[in-house]
Amino acid sequence: MALRLPVAQAVTTLSKRRRRLPKVGRKRFIVNMLFTPLTIRGITLRNRICVSPMCQYSCKDGFATDWHLVHLGSRAVGGAALVFTEATAVTPLGRISACDLGIWKDEQVPPLERVARFVASQGAVPGMQIAHAGRKASVATPWEGGAPVAEASGGWKPVGPSPLPFAQDHAVPEELSRQGVSKVVEAFAAAARRALAAGFQVLEIHSAHGYLLHEFLSPLSNRRTDEYGGSLENRTRLAREVVAAVRKEWPERLPLFVRVSATDWIDGGWDIEQSIELAREMKEEGVDLIDCSSGGNVAKADIPFGPGYQTGFAERIRREAGISTGAVGMITSAQQADHVLRTGQSDLVIMARQLLRDPYWPLRAAFELKAVVPWPDQYIRARI
Repeated sequence: MALRLPVAQAVTTLSKRRRRLPKVGRKRFIVNMLFTPLTIRGITLRNRICVSPMCQYSCKDGFATDWHLVHLGSRAVGGAALVFTEATAVTPLGRISACDLGIWKDEQVPPLERVARFVASQGAVPGMQIAHAGRKASVATPWEGGAPVAEASGGWKPVGPSPLPFAQDHAVPEELSRQGVSKVVEAFAAAARRALAAGFQVLEIHSAHGYLLHEFLSPLSNRRTDEYGGSLENRTRLAREVVAAVRKEWPERLPLFVRVSATDWIDGGWDIEQSIELAREMKEEGVDLIDCSSGGNVAKADIPFGPGYQTGFAERIRREAGISTGAVGMITSAQQADHVLRTGQSDLVIMARQLLRDPYWPLRAAFELKAVVPWPDQYIRARI
């Protein structure tokens, strides 16, 4: 039988308990941001943790497999709010390797739909990154050495803004004609239509890491003399055209992200000031968030790797371009991720390697930060 206190005594006891609770405003009381929901257009993310696009090199002819269902599905089960596919090629020539995921034909939609459906069933939002590898295409998988694959060995001729190879051992790319540029824009738009048909709810355009759109942005890889080369306005033209074409296909209720390399890490290349200007233009075209990475366009750039080494780019773009950002790069702990958000450096933390090591990292982070989050029913016995 429960012990019942007189009303007056119960009120007094409750008041004492309340006095022991931390109050907002006290220095020792910090509200965590990592598990605060985020709404972008018509989509609400349950927290601020995003699974970064990570190439799996596990496809044949671009088709998703059981590997993708388990790989992406386990991160949704693990508590992430937004789960992105790897860079998904918009054309066969736009693959990094012959084993890349693709979305250049309708037949590739059903297996992707299966993945998106499962991710959504676990409370996460399924996202797709669409990409074209440009001059960095036609290489072997990392566990096979990652070297360029010649046409005679089953590879293909890469394309780019100018006939400049990525590195000494890479093929000289074929310079895209104006007609070729137009076909790239059309391919991104068609990919957006297929991503929507497959059930994805966030789309990201890959304009970073030395792939095609980044190659057009950087004066180190773009030596064109037509309307797609030279000035900043011209070098950003293809990226802007792709965004505009994709936004026409992608519903207004759904978010559109763009991943950029904020700097080439080399003098005379693409840099943070140009990235800020591009972000302003992207916002006008209907982009909702800039995913801020760096590098990838110069084979031997001196990159100062370290914890949070790219978050400053996300902070500057967020503040100076007035657009939401995602921070990525060596974010590994719950406290670090929460600090990035609380200090206004970004709106999302976009994580890669740490979520390969531990798909259930979001559940662990919630425990560390004393946040109450739902667990999969099947795993509740392990919650405490």
